[in-house]
Amino acid sequence: MTTAPVSAPSAPAPVHQRVADLAAAHIAPWQEGYLQDRSQAVAALARLRRGAGRAAGELPDLWSLIDTDPLHGTGDAGGTGGAGGTGGKADSHAPDEPARRLSERELIRAEDALHAALTLWAFHQQSRGTPMHRRHTRERPAGLGAAVRRLMPAAGIDEPVRKRLVRAGSAPDLVTLTQRLRDLVSLLRREDVPLDYALLAGQLYIWQWPDGPAAVRRRWGRSFHEQRRPRPAPDANTLPDTDKDAS
Repeated sequence: MTTAPVSAPSAPAPVHQRVADLAAAHIAPWQEGYLQDRSQAVAALARLRRGAGRAAGELPDLWSLIDTDPLHGTGDAGGTGGAGGTGGKADSHAPDEPARRLSERELIRAEDALHAALTLWAFHQQSRGTPMHRRHTRERPAGLGAAVRRLMPAAGIDEPVRKRLVRAGSAPDLVTLTQRLRDLVSLLRREDVPLDYALLAGQLYIWQWPDGPAAVRRRWGRSFHEQRRPRPAPDANTLPDTDKDAS
């Protein structure tokens, strides 16, 4: 009689990955609902957009919309989709392991990163007929640096755009960073260039710690050089822009 090997338990996901997973769990149903013109999702994005570039505590209206309960408890990083529809359970590196309870400082920084990423995504998605949140893969880079690189000519560098990315990375605090990212996102939105907002949420969490800005800038720099292909021609089947939520 043979027995199945017992696998060692996996370590709980690091905090930045929990933040990224929770961001993905929120965005997925909102994005699907928005693209299908569901009223709840359209209304949720209108509320979220008002928080883009602002501190997390500035708009109490968003407290009931962005569910941060998974960060407070000891469960995994799955979440609900808020007003946009029912949420799915986010992927986790260790779904069977209880997550470590966060310290107060970790919790505040995680909540701030989540708020920043979700509100920037809502601003990006406004009136776009295709998903503006797309997960990063090696074959299709979707990190911030890669997205910014796609704004540029295939054979050259647009210095003003590059300097916007550098300026964002040198922001003195998270609110200033999100304001500068909002300027970059407005360019991405204009050109229908998607971004991995789950990845960004995790990076915004890292950015708030000592040595975090330097680490994130390095990641953005590597991402910038990952994307050397020109932007694809517009898809003839892409849905036209709408003004359903121009507010």
